[in-house]
Amino acid sequence: MSLRGTVAAAAHFCRSESLSIGVYQSHKESRNHISEVAELSAPFRFPKFFVTNPSPCPYLPGKVERKVFTELGGRHSNELNEALGRIGFRRSQSVAYRPSCIDCSACVSVRVAAAEFEPSATQRKLARRHANIEVSACKPWTTDEQYALLRKYLAERHPGGGMAEMDESDFADMVEQSPVRTYLIEYREPSVDGRPGKLVGACLSDQQGDGLSMIYSFFDVGEGARKGLGTYIILDHIVRAARAGLPYVYLGYWVEGSERMKYKTGFRPLERLGRDGWKRLDEAGDDERMVALNLPQRRDRKPVTV
Repeated sequence: MSLRGTVAAAAHFCRSESLSIGVYQSHKESRNHISEVAELSAPFRFPKFFVTNPSPCPYLPGKVERKVFTELGGRHSNELNEALGRIGFRRSQSVAYRPSCIDCSACVSVRVAAAEFEPSATQRKLARRHANIEVSACKPWTTDEQYALLRKYLAERHPGGGMAEMDESDFADMVEQSPVRTYLIEYREPSVDGRPGKLVGACLSDQQGDGLSMIYSFFDVGEGARKGLGTYIILDHIVRAARAGLPYVYLGYWVEGSERMKYKTGFRPLERLGRDGWKRLDEAGDDERMVALNLPQRRDRKPVTV
């Protein structure tokens, strides 16, 4: 079923069962309202969907964004999150959401086919440069060190963005409020005399039945920082997924025309979700559009292990 058909079916089901559909300003604000609605309603196997109020798009100037979302909770939250993830939803704390903009469909879900991934020469060089980084998969609990790195990252890369005013409590909510199988992957400089090295990167990731979903990553930036840490974190996830026999790494949304999202097209083979399901980005029609956008083209390469 297409995305449009899935959401339409969800809306029809909700109407036929007299479920309330609310409109709220943000995911964080909506969770309290969802709980109130749930207390007044009988439990249903099908989730209730909500729609946010329109707000300025953070990716395309002059555009307005809107999201459809549902709460993840209960015994089947993992199954629900994975099912929704396959049709373009993303997780934020205990909420699964996807764009539902009235006059725009620029946000496209993308994922890397991990087992078939072919690193470019630049990516292989980057992997060798950072080969001494120590990586640990940690439980989703926050630390002062992580928060300090996040603050530095946001101040340098996204000043004035939606997360710029995130405090320690907000950060803890983002990491720790997860109803699914979640890890915080830490990237550190080499240990010295048995003491952990400096934290230079972190990524909040969900492990799903068909892959790893990268929720949010942040890393050391500015003067003296290692170069290409963001790319290295994605490369590490691709290698981890392939070794675990997981077919995909979900990178979230690629927004055509957004400079901030261009980097995602550098990981091939890349699949995009459309009305006809998941298809390779470089199938008929896509490469021509990418040429017009001056995005990197796929080249034939021999498989190389990062």
